Amino acid sequence: MDRLTRLASYLQDKGFIFGPAPEIYGGLAGFFDYGPLGKGIKNNVEQAIRKTFTSQGLFEVECPTILPEEVWVASGHLGNFTDPLIKDEKGNIFRADNLIEEHCSHNNIDADALRLDSASNTQLLDYIKQYGIRSPVDGSELVPEITYHNLMMQTTVGVDRVAYNRPETATTTYLPFMRYMNFFRDKLPNGVFQIGKAYRNEISPRQFMLRMREFTQAEAQFFLFEKDKKEFAPFQKVADQELPLWSVAAQDEGSYTPQLISLQDALEKGLIQHQAYGWSLALAWNLFLAMGIPKEAMRFRQHHKDELAFYALDAWDIEINLPTFGWTEMCGVHDRQDYDLTQHAKHSSKELYALNPDGKREVPHVLEIAFGVDRPVFALLDLYYEHKEKEEGKTTFSIPYPLAPVSVCVLPLTNKLNDQAYELFTSLQQEFIALYDKSGSVGKRYLRADTIGVPFCVTFDFDSLEDNAVTLRDRDTGEQERVGIEFVAQRIREKLSTLKE
Repeated sequence: MDRLTRLASYLQDKGFIFGPAPEIYGGLAGFFDYGPLGKGIKNNVEQAIRKTFTSQGLFEVECPTILPEEVWVASGHLGNFTDPLIKDEKGNIFRADNLIEEHCSHNNIDADALRLDSASNTQLLDYIKQYGIRSPVDGSELVPEITYHNLMMQTTVGVDRVAYNRPETATTTYLPFMRYMNFFRDKLPNGVFQIGKAYRNEISPRQFMLRMREFTQAEAQFFLFEKDKKEFAPFQKVADQELPLWSVAAQDEGSYTPQLISLQDALEKGLIQHQAYGWSLALAWNLFLAMGIPKEAMRFRQHHKDELAFYALDAWDIEINLPTFGWTEMCGVHDRQDYDLTQHAKHSSKELYALNPDGKREVPHVLEIAFGVDRPVFALLDLYYEHKEKEEGKTTFSIPYPLAPVSVCVLPLTNKLNDQAYELFTSLQQEFIALYDKSGSVGKRYLRADTIGVPFCVTFDFDSLEDNAVTLRDRDTGEQERVGIEFVAQRIREKLSTLKE
């Protein structure tokens, strides 16, 4: 059994991820249910996102998920938001670049060197022929022809108004721009972010939760004047921060090791365009650290010029080295210049502008941090899941404590102590997500808690009746300490407050 199969089975069995959903009707690819534990992790990830963005002065907004056709014409999605498709001899349809990427992942081939994001149809077909890639359904031949499929999900509002489900949150975020300016009292720079559902009509979603038809997107949009990009005061706080940057030049030279370099040095060497963009990279990096992703598993990869969207000045992706799929794109940091506000002003015939220091109307530029929330959630599940076959199938889930879906499990030593232990449980339940487990030996109950990532177990024993204290066990160290019942919540709170390095 390969790792992904074992991981998916574990996630379903323990209540993290179910699907494809709806299971009782056979399931529809690209749709998944979050079970109680999976939803707990996702909630904690979203809380880390909110805390990080709001700490930088960004405000959260919420916009509709369905907008009329003219919006998506203006944004360019209806004309350009497409995937390259290929069929096998039986008529099964697949995304061509994904098939090549999966083949590379399973055969230790460097997919980055193939530049699939910018590959032409001819190049994609050449790779398929070169590597002998066949249908993943039954091994049949692939028909050597690439077609394109628009990912937009169409719907109808009312009787006949054509509309589309949004494929990302960014476009919907831009449209109330003049309302933001009123809220921020006409001052730039300012920023907003949004966390919400998005939809993409993938033809053949694969790679479990990495490619979904319905997913949660998080995107921050930071508005500023073009001239303010180069002299950006918040940059000074992160100028000395070192990040692993895998530049276009390094990729072209065949180097696979990112350069650990301070943002100030990266700016001086021309790896990044301006101070404001460097600040955006630092913000994205620190956000993923706050979501519990270990720094040694991450890197920034710069887009080649032929990968860049035509409106983008620069783009770097955070990639995470997953045990299941290797290096995987997780987040994009983009300098979108003034494209979006200019396009929507043109198509709506409404001016979208700010007054610059000279009192003249100017269309602001946009710096964007964009990612699907489900991807870092999957990364946490993949990175911290471990199955030890030699230890009688022992499974552990060592997710960082603040991200754990359940914080504490209360265990009475025997059923004779249920009343007192349950009273403690109900008290802790007022502050933490908690479980109560009274069946089996204490050792087995510890193992059950470890299997779903519970950081702390509290055991109520007969001595607790005398000394008014309990035993607090730490998941990762196995250490046990005696803590007074009145101080248990405080001790757990302290341990949950910071991520371990």
